[in-house]
Amino acid sequence: MKIATIVWAAALAPLWAQEIKLPVNLDKLAEKAEESAVVTLDKSMLQLVGKFVDKDEPETRKVLAALDGIYVRNFQFAEAGAYSPADVEAVRRQIQTPPWSRLVGVRSKHSGGDVDVYLKDAGNGQVGGIVVIAAEPRELTIVNITGTLDPARLADLGGDFGIPKLEFSESSRKPQ
Repeated sequence: MKIATIVWAAALAPLWAQEIKLPVNLDKLAEKAEESAVVTLDKSMLQLVGKFVDKDEPETRKVLAALDGIYVRNFQFAEAGAYSPADVEAVRRQIQTPPWSRLVGVRSKHSGGDVDVYLKDAGNGQVGGIVVIAAEPRELTIVNITGTLDPARLADLGGDFGIPKLEFSESSRKPQ
């Protein structure tokens, strides 16, 4: 029984280690969009960016050093229906199984929009990745942050790289 479990875990380990792949057709949506923003920062680019962060922001430097990538795709369209639900499902299918967990799921019949936030458990109270999908009839945003993160340090990235500003109280940021 133990051997079967070890073989099963070894076979699944590469799947758990893989990061999500943004479908190629997402970048093609820029041609259809009225406005688009594409951010692609891999590990080497994040290291370079980290060198330009003010020395008086050591926490931001620590967060950037632990990241493997920040990928943002935002498209705003003139009309609803410019992108296919299959474009979004291609991303969702990759993050609907462990070690990913959906933290937030919002569906609006009024606006026709959906928002999902998924976290990848890295163990030891750390987050191994974050994916945010905001799909509205005339706008699509996908944010993928890879690497090891302390959830309380996410606020240090807010307002940069297309990531919304997050507010945490000081008491939630202090180790216990």
